[in-house]
Amino acid sequence: MNDKPHHHGHRKRLRERFMNGGGNALPDYELLELILFQAHPRLDVKPLAKQLISHFGSFADVISAKPARLAEIKGVGPTVIASLKVINEAAIRLVGARVKDQPILGSWTAPIDYFQASMAFSDVEQFRVLFLDKKNRLIADEVLQEGTIDHTPVYPREVAKRALELGSSAIILVHNHPSGDPRPSKSDIEMTKTIVKAGETLGIVVHDHIVISRGDYASFKTMGLL
Repeated sequence: MNDKPHHHGHRKRLRERFMNGGGNALPDYELLELILFQAHPRLDVKPLAKQLISHFGSFADVISAKPARLAEIKGVGPTVIASLKVINEAAIRLVGARVKDQPILGSWTAPIDYFQASMAFSDVEQFRVLFLDKKNRLIADEVLQEGTIDHTPVYPREVAKRALELGSSAIILVHNHPSGDPRPSKSDIEMTKTIVKAGETLGIVVHDHIVISRGDYASFKTMGLL
């Protein structure tokens, strides 16, 4: 008797479609199936993949979800969560590698892709700073504060202090809006002015402040706010 799972042929065909046509040949739930194959070698994972997409919204939302939220779904245990978070981290590192050792101001494409991957799907606000050298190459990329769904406490003195510690002569401020609207708030604008003023006294230039949302962003410099 054949002891292979009844869905064995489906797995083989799905892998072949992926190898022949790439990720664009598969809808989100089938791409997710390919990941779940590793966590559940003999289980029909299509129902679980569809449930995850239905619950979270998209492939990107699934792999970006916090482990605690993933664990709420029946059939999602530590092995599945680990597999999903590895893919998420790999995606962030892939786009992050395009930012390192390159002049940040030469093109916004790679940095925006990196911010979208690392911040856009967070359900709380994060405030990060890119610290640059005199040639505008990245010295460090650090999340300095994490807040609630609509607020992050930012301390300009801490930003300036960290820039001096790293020997940074310029910085780019970045934070996300989980609400989906990237337009800067009044408090965003006031906070940025305070950081710019603190930087001026120390010879630290604020090149821009980027606000990230899912699929969109706003630039203070482009909007004439810097």
